[in-house]
Amino acid sequence: MRMSAAGTELAPTLATACAALPPGGAELRLGRPGASFVAPTLATACAALPPAGAELRLGRSGASFVAPTLVISRAALPPGGAELRLGRPGASFVAPTLATAYAGLPRGGNELSDRHRARGFTLLELLIVVAIMALATAGVGLSLRDSSGTALEREAQRLAVLLESARAQSRMTAIPVRWRITATGFAFDGLTNSALPTQWLSQDVQAASTIVTLGPEPVIGPQQIRLVSISKPERSVTLATDGVRPFSVRTDPAAMAGTP
Repeated sequence: MRMSAAGTELAPTLATACAALPPGGAELRLGRPGASFVAPTLATACAALPPAGAELRLGRSGASFVAPTLVISRAALPPGGAELRLGRPGASFVAPTLATAYAGLPRGGNELSDRHRARGFTLLELLIVVAIMALATAGVGLSLRDSSGTALEREAQRLAVLLESARAQSRMTAIPVRWRITATGFAFDGLTNSALPTQWLSQDVQAASTIVTLGPEPVIGPQQIRLVSISKPERSVTLATDGVRPFSVRTDPAAMAGTP
């Protein structure tokens, strides 16, 4: 390794090292005096091989064989491939060459992928289809739901919230508040400047009860309001309270028959 003028070492590159090698090879000197040999380069070693291959001599006298080169080995292969014989008698198969194997591939596509597609659907694909069908069925069921029953439930939930709001205002102001039916809907008597709505959302709903007391006492006694569908009178829901708990919606009016 050479030293520069500044005293630092210069490490040669691979190209510089190869260019510095003599054509015949590098001379390697061993430890003892006068012991040296020339290590040939790759180009010198390949050029020195005989065309038929290198003769390898074994340890015992007279035992040798010729190791063929790559060109000789490829030329010696039969066109159909090399026949490999297994351990048991009569068991053999032909190992095709690269050219033979490439020529045997189908031109129209991969046969394995076609078999896989023709085999059927995977479990994941079936689960996705079942999930889509379930969602579609649920959507159709919701769209075909009876509109009169939906309107009754919506009006009952809304009226329960309004009754509890009026009940709370009656307790805070200590003013008696009553809920009653009107020609256009309902009203809260006793509340002044109240922003509570007084009309039904649907024109197909009417109330069967007349007057309900909402306060100002904390315990107002059992109260109930029955909402009926005008188009289907057999459909009805009931709002009820035992006087302590809030109004709740009950779809079976007969459930309040035993309320004290």
